[in-house]
Amino acid sequence: MGKYTFKGKAAVSVAAIAALTLTGCASVGGGGDQGGGESSAAGQEGGVVTVAETNAFSGANPSYTKTNLDINNKIAQMTREGFYTVDTEQKIQPNEGFGTYKKISDDPLTVEYELKDPQWSDGNKIDKADLLLEWSMLSGYANDSSEDGKTGKDYFSIAGSTDILGTTEMPTFSEDGKKMTLTWGKPNADWEIGFGGVTEPAHVVAKKAGMTEDELLKVLENQKKGDPKKPQKQPELEKIGKAWDTAFNFTSMPDDKDLLVSSGPFKIENIVENNSVTVKKNENYTGDMPGKLDEITVRTISDPTAQIQALRNGEVDIMQPGNVNKDTLDQVQQIENVNVQKGDQLAYDHLDLNFGSDVFKDQKVREAFLKTIPRQQIVDQLIKPVKDDASVLNSQMYVSSQKDEYGKAVEKNEAESMYGEVDIEGAKELLGGKTPTVRILYNNQNPQRVDTFQLIKESAEKAGFKVSDMGDPNWSEKLADGDYDASLFGWVSPGVGTEMLSQIFKTGGGGNYTKYSNKDVDKLVDEARTNLDENSRVDQIVDIDKHTFEDGYGLPLFQSVGYVATSDKIAGVDTYQPNQTGVFWNVSEWSRK
Repeated sequence: MGKYTFKGKAAVSVAAIAALTLTGCASVGGGGDQGGGESSAAGQEGGVVTVAETNAFSGANPSYTKTNLDINNKIAQMTREGFYTVDTEQKIQPNEGFGTYKKISDDPLTVEYELKDPQWSDGNKIDKADLLLEWSMLSGYANDSSEDGKTGKDYFSIAGSTDILGTTEMPTFSEDGKKMTLTWGKPNADWEIGFGGVTEPAHVVAKKAGMTEDELLKVLENQKKGDPKKPQKQPELEKIGKAWDTAFNFTSMPDDKDLLVSSGPFKIENIVENNSVTVKKNENYTGDMPGKLDEITVRTISDPTAQIQALRNGEVDIMQPGNVNKDTLDQVQQIENVNVQKGDQLAYDHLDLNFGSDVFKDQKVREAFLKTIPRQQIVDQLIKPVKDDASVLNSQMYVSSQKDEYGKAVEKNEAESMYGEVDIEGAKELLGGKTPTVRILYNNQNPQRVDTFQLIKESAEKAGFKVSDMGDPNWSEKLADGDYDASLFGWVSPGVGTEMLSQIFKTGGGGNYTKYSNKDVDKLVDEARTNLDENSRVDQIVDIDKHTFEDGYGLPLFQSVGYVATSDKIAGVDTYQPNQTGVFWNVSEWSRK
């Protein structure tokens, strides 16, 4: 794991962008052991499996900035396919059932992608239009928005960034449209994950944009390269971007079933709002990883105690709870014929300060508030009861289990000396008699987040802050709106690459909800992402980490600990996956015994 910043994604093919996703929970289980008994033995074809998850499905495009939620990504892992997969060791594995890719030149960096013969579940072939739509979105080729956003336009609202493919030229294609060649203007350390596959179907996006697929292809082929100094209107491309952004944002069954087409081993069959998503085997799937099961239902059960009861009663076969405590873990251990997996997630909880809010424009106020955050108390009360060696997280870039890189970051960033202990008197001195109100956005249906908020509130108010509760079950949809002063949530990683640098910490990044901006950080991000030397890239990332603490960006709290409990009637769920796909990483291998 040391090659990358905080990370995670897995072996149903990667199609979505390699960005971090939001998590409404920080799954807490037990120690660092992995494994889950003999679940892979004696599986058979067919059958139904039910999984309990914490968050509710909010859209079928997890690459869109407002639906970049962990559960949406997990559904996409069952219904999308791409050029590679990521295994449980966070290593990239080619997926030749979808297609192949190979680097054909280092100078300039040139990569050739070739489709095998994949198709959407409605029989429409994945082709040139799909590839060019994906590239247009990932490269931002036509984007001409100014830095302040007052002129020009970014045509696709992506959750990540365009930094991997941003220097690529317009792709060239073979005559049959199956082979695409990309040429970069600069080296890129993450080129291998730059083009994962196809996120959304071009023929459906075209329909929602009011045009045919051929017309969409023509618009994409003729799009003009963006220049923020000379912005120009491209209305047909704008229609395509709007359709990609908005058409797949549904929380119940859409009237237009074309929005449900799939390229993966399963396809969405039914959605009950805030309750469940059911997928069925995709009979038109042509890849190498067909599902063994007939059907999988993912139920939204936010209360871990209710998840345990459902597992005990046989209502669910797999549970992947958030916020479990020692009592609930003990309850699972008392259920007969259940296999348990535990391990550190590539995820962390954090408090971020909104640089766009009036209260935190003043660095002294930011520093004062951060001095009040009782991180050790949060870890002692909420995490240590289920993980004895849990500790406060002191890096925004690396999690504790990435020992070498984390050690380098902590040694340089001085987080421990700045915010290692609560300093109420120091906070009061910085405030100078002011009593600012701080509105904190978080998921108030998550017991652990509620407890964390209360501990922060109690401590901050001792220094004179007035802390306002903005807890909301729809917290993730409100992050991008910016109408709050601080936010409390978790990031969970795709497991490969350094996309988080651009996504979260670079000015204008797709996940930079706090409007954080530091020109030195922007420069370091650009340098790190084009740096092919691993050791010096780590040094650059460590420098970025130091800047975030000096700027009062916010504070990491703790690395999340994962926990999966599975009925021994289920085969294939036998290796812990720490990244954002979690238990769904090898869903095509699941079966009933």
